[in-house]
Amino acid sequence: MKNQQKLKNRRSILLVIILLFTTFIISKTFKRVNFKDIRIVGSYSFTKKVIFNNSFLNLPTRLIFVNTKYAERKLKKNLSLLRVSVTRQIFPFGLKIMIKTRTPVAYAEKISNGEKIAGFIDEYGIFIDEKYSDKESLKNLSMKVFGWKENFSNTLSKILNSQKNNDIEFNTIKFSPNGFLLLEEKSLKTILLGHNMQIIDTQLQMINDIKNQLKENFLLEKIDIIDLTNPKNPKIKVFKP
Repeated sequence: MKNQQKLKNRRSILLVIILLFTTFIISKTFKRVNFKDIRIVGSYSFTKKVIFNNSFLNLPTRLIFVNTKYAERKLKKNLSLLRVSVTRQIFPFGLKIMIKTRTPVAYAEKISNGEKIAGFIDEYGIFIDEKYSDKESLKNLSMKVFGWKENFSNTLSKILNSQKNNDIEFNTIKFSPNGFLLLEEKSLKTILLGHNMQIIDTQLQMINDIKNQLKENFLLEKIDIIDLTNPKNPKIKVFKP
């Protein structure tokens, strides 16, 4: 009988503890979260206020009602972030925002509402506004991209990555207002690629092949313009002094 009573008492105590803990958790989730309750972690180069303003969080509000997915989408888009996670927390109370910034690999310019905006792009061809860039990563940049548009990102990424495993070094990547693509390569000079982004893989492979062939024949210094707008009929203009 005594053992049964002890077991019953333990169960009662456990139920009370569970009830108190549940009540505590519920009270915390309905507590209002404020700006001071935001904690930022990860790699970033802007202030807590900038992060908050670009998250479009409407504070103070009850923790349970914070739309974390919406805040993540806004932060990723507005600050050109590589990764972002917004999490509700009880211990410690508040919001934890984990951030990973993009690493610039080239200077860039884009036109928005008729205004030229300076910035950078990362290896995925994503534009990073100058005021939100990681200043520590800008020391050795020499490549420039002009005329950036969002729908050029995939093409840009392919161009940038083509340099990793090939003996190619682009100085300039330029998109005209109508989308005509022109490259400047360290040895090959001007390379015309045209409007058709669907054949960029073929064109990049041809650039590498042409450079290797010209190098073998000691003709690199004589090249002026390479026209690959039609890969089936490539044209090479040789400089004539």
